[in-house]
Amino acid sequence: MGIFDSDLYRDITGFAHDTPSWFQHLMEVFTELGLLVFAVLFVAAWWRARRGDPRALAVAVLAPLATGLAYVCSELVKSGVDEERPCRAVSGALTSLVACPPHGDWSFPSNHATIAAASAVGLTLAWPAIGRLTVPLALLMAFSRVFVGVHYPHDVAVGLAVGALVSFVTVRLCVGSGARVVVAMRGSGSGVVRWFAGSGVVSGYAAVGGHRR
Repeated sequence: MGIFDSDLYRDITGFAHDTPSWFQHLMEVFTELGLLVFAVLFVAAWWRARRGDPRALAVAVLAPLATGLAYVCSELVKSGVDEERPCRAVSGALTSLVACPPHGDWSFPSNHATIAAASAVGLTLAWPAIGRLTVPLALLMAFSRVFVGVHYPHDVAVGLAVGALVSFVTVRLCVGSGARVVVAMRGSGSGVVRWFAGSGVVSGYAAVGGHRR
């Protein structure tokens, strides 16, 4: 952690204290519950992709799985770095708007920012038009973690990078295999499995290669 990062943290938390109380409360709620928006969008993307080709559904299902993997990666880094929260470590900083997490709940990187970025990238790959909503939401989620005082700017910056990279790579590497699984599911004898996979396009895809014939 550098002096510049501490100064920027003080500037942002100082700005937070200067905003109206209603806005502070709004950010306090959003920083904890904003991730639920991504969960709802994951369900919407899956439902939408059930009418599409196997590759589209594969991406929609892989998006939340990639987000989970990004979270695990973030936790592994966090447990190895052991960086104290700025609300406890930065001298002269104003009190955080939300309770400072206990010692041992480390700061680097931000899990919230990681999850938000991974969700935004995965959803954009599954539903390109929605990127105009998910990307700003992810950036706002990352900013809110500094705004309420529980993360340094570099925590959220790295969290965004980790989440975006893991999500993009995971979806791209697994989409072919995922499409083959979807083809098999749509031809399954189980009604529940077929319902989950939807009644989208099956013909036109090779059962083995997962590509259009």
